Amino acid sequence: MPTAAADGSSDRDRFDICRGGKSEYNTWEDVMRSIHAATGPILLAVIWAATLVVPAAPASAQEEQPNRIKIDYIPPKDPQFQPIYDQLKNNHVLEKLQEIFSPVKLPGDLLIKTTQCGMSNAWYQRPTLTICYEYLADILKNVPKDNSPSGVSYSDAVVGQFYYVVFHEMGHAMFDALNVPLFGRAEDAADQFAAYLMLRLGKQEARRLIGGAAFTYAQDVQGTKVTAPLTAFADVHGAPAQRFYNLLCIAYGADSQTFGDLIEKGYLPAARAKTCRTEYGEVNFAFQQLIRPHLDPELAKAVMQKDWLPPEDLKRPDPPPPPQAASAQ
Repeated sequence: MPTAAADGSSDRDRFDICRGGKSEYNTWEDVMRSIHAATGPILLAVIWAATLVVPAAPASAQEEQPNRIKIDYIPPKDPQFQPIYDQLKNNHVLEKLQEIFSPVKLPGDLLIKTTQCGMSNAWYQRPTLTICYEYLADILKNVPKDNSPSGVSYSDAVVGQFYYVVFHEMGHAMFDALNVPLFGRAEDAADQFAAYLMLRLGKQEARRLIGGAAFTYAQDVQGTKVTAPLTAFADVHGAPAQRFYNLLCIAYGADSQTFGDLIEKGYLPAARAKTCRTEYGEVNFAFQQLIRPHLDPELAKAVMQKDWLPPEDLKRPDPPPPPQAASAQ
């Protein structure tokens, strides 16, 4: 049983300390008073020093500035891609993209480059957006020889698909560089970012760009049924037909007059069209809250006032003449 001491404390409250070879019986209160007396001045000094340290402002916010898009045309090694390389340079395609995204205030440089990749693709990997000549060759291969039955011209099918994929990858780049939070899949958000930007480049340009971009999925929306392996739905990207309808829905939600014929011609189901205004509103709200604060207002205004597309009557270039037969010797 613990016994009580004269001061009222029990054996549990006391312990032995050895001082000069003699054991003394002390309480915990005595020890804590000793520790406080010894460390009190040190703690006060530490607290005083801490108040003199001024926290530094976040560096990224201070360093954000516009005109941070860099470009590079890398010559292809395979001569079959030389015409694509020449056409891109002659039409200053990357310079136009550089200007379109010049208003975005970024914390560091972002490079857009065209190059031969050994595969047909385009992607963003910090801090570079890569566009493969093989991917552009596939676009040219699949566009209509003349105007498509839907009225999409050769030039609009090419430019629309090109802008769509570049704006999609730029969506990934903006989300990364600006630390934009995402609810849902990044690929869906990048699709919405691309559609939204095309719609903001002007009413006439939007109609042509959306039509051209939709041609990306032309082969996937033929007929009334789609057959695909189950694993196709495990891809990080949405199913092609669903991406097609999402694109048209955002466009119709933004401007039901300009894109009203999408319902009349059966491209967008009326049942889906009922929610498109809300869907566009959600994307618009996200852009205004998360992207617009990072735009230079004057540069953004200048971008919106420019024409970015070639003339509508631009036709498919004539194919090269067939090789002449060698003359008899």
